[in-house]
Amino acid sequence: MIGAVLIGILALVVGGCVCVVWAERGGPAWTRAVASATVGAGRLVRSYQKAQRRVGSSNNGNSGDAG
Repeated sequence: MIGAVLIGILALVVGGCVCVVWAERGGPAWTRAVASATVGAGRLVRSYQKAQRRVGSSNNGNSGDAG
C-alpha cells in the first residue's frame, strides 16, 4: 500500500517536471498551469525546509540527534 502511494507521488513529480520543461518550450496552456503549480509546490517545500533548519539551529543541538 505504501509502495503504491510512493509510486503515485513519484509519477506526479515526474509529470510536473515534464510539464515545466514542455511549458518552457511553448506548450499548451494546461502545461503552463501545471508547471506553475509544480514550481509553486517546490517553493513551498524549500521554504518549509529553511524554516525547519532555523528551528533546528535554535535548539542548540538539543534535538535528540547524537550526530
